Amino acid sequence: MPKPTRSKVTSAPCVLSLAGLDPGGGAGILADARAILRTGAFPCGVAAVLTVQSTSGLRDVKSVPAPFVTRQARAVFANQNVRAVKIGALGGAANVKAVAELAAIHRDIPFVVDPVMRPTRGSSRLLDDGAVHALKKELLPRAALVTANVPEAEVLLKKRIVNVYDARIAAEALAGLSRGAALVKGGHMGAGSATDFLFVNGELHELTSPRLAMPQLHGGGCILSSLIAGRLAVDPRSFAEEPADMLIDATRWAKRAHHRALATLLDVGGDLRVMLP
Repeated sequence: MPKPTRSKVTSAPCVLSLAGLDPGGGAGILADARAILRTGAFPCGVAAVLTVQSTSGLRDVKSVPAPFVTRQARAVFANQNVRAVKIGALGGAANVKAVAELAAIHRDIPFVVDPVMRPTRGSSRLLDDGAVHALKKELLPRAALVTANVPEAEVLLKKRIVNVYDARIAAEALAGLSRGAALVKGGHMGAGSATDFLFVNGELHELTSPRLAMPQLHGGGCILSSLIAGRLAVDPRSFAEEPADMLIDATRWAKRAHHRALATLLDVGGDLRVMLP
C-alpha cells in the first residue's frame, strides 16, 4: 500500500484587518482580504462594524461592542504571525479607543489607518461624529501611516482642500497627527492625473498615475490601504529599523497595483463596481 504524500507546509506573514463587514463584498473586510492575498500575505479579519450593505449602497450600520472587538483581535495576535494591521471603519469612539489600546501594546507592528467615515453611497455613518475626536487624539498618534482621501483629510484637519498645493500641506499636517507618515489621496481632485501625496520622515513624495474614466465604485480606499499593509507584512526588513524606506516602497508598489486593478473593474450586480486586485 503506497504511503500518503506528506503535505508541504510553508510559513506566511499575516495582516489583521479591523474594519466593517460589507455583506456585498465590495468594501470592508472582504475587500481587504482580496488585497492582502494579492501581496502574498495571509488575511485575518476582525469585524468592528456590521452593515446592511450591497453594491447598491449602505443602508444601516451597527457597531460591534468594543470588548468583543478586543477579544477577536487578541485571539489573532496571540496565535498568528501578524506583521501588519489595517484599520478601516470602526463605528464609534469606544471601538476607536479599543483599537488604540491594541496599537499601544503592539508598537512593533505597523498599523495602517484608513479613517473611513462615509460610504460611497448611503446616508449611514461608518465613523460617528463623537469618534472623530478619539481618532485624532488616541489612534492616529499610534498609526505608522494614515491614508485619507480629500473629504476625510478635511474633516480631520478642519480645513478645505481644493487644489494640489492644499493637498501637499494636508499630507504634512496629517503626518504630524501620526507617528510621522500620511498619504493624502488625490482621486477626489479633478486634475488631469491622479496624484497621491505621501509625507514620510519630513519629506513629500508625489505618486502620480494617469486618471481613468471609470464608473462609480466602492472599496477603492479599503483596497489601497490593505495593499500597503500587506506589502509591509511581506517585506523581510524590520519595520522598527527601516520604517521610512519600508513605507515609501510599500506605498509606491500599492499605488501601481491599485491603478492596474482600477483599469478592469468587476460588475457583480447593483449600481457600484468593485475591484479585484
